Amino acid sequence: MLNLKPNKIMSIIRYNANDFVPATFSSLIDKYFNESLVKSGGSSFVPKVDVIENDNQYEIHVAVPGVNKDDFKIDLHDNYLTISGERKISEEKKEKNFRSIETQYGSFTRSFSLPENVAAEKIDAKYNNGILELTIPKDEKKQLKKSIKVN
Repeated sequence: MLNLKPNKIMSIIRYNANDFVPATFSSLIDKYFNESLVKSGGSSFVPKVDVIENDNQYEIHVAVPGVNKDDFKIDLHDNYLTISGERKISEEKKEKNFRSIETQYGSFTRSFSLPENVAAEKIDAKYNNGILELTIPKDEKKQLKKSIKVN
């Protein structure tokens, strides 16, 4: 009879060869700042963002799943739009025996410089399926393009 007894407890850890080689310069910067904050005891992350422009508005889509809509703070000051918030870790997760946690928790802040031709008083924000969607209408009276005639 063959008796096989494991002599070590095996941990399951995700391995990705690309973890050491960032795909873009932006991801290199994000990884540097996120890792240094975590190592120093802080917890923050940088959510991914899509910025879209069409004829009559701009849209900013921020990927922040698991955040309560009451935990967002959106400020506009001197044409700088700042979106901040926090994804809180729940107490019940501390009781579980996680082998790997890839979701990001902690606070985040993203800032955007808006052009002069936006209707700031009409900015709208919605949170749907983990995506914070900001709609920033353009103000037709404040056109950025202008033709200048040479005399």
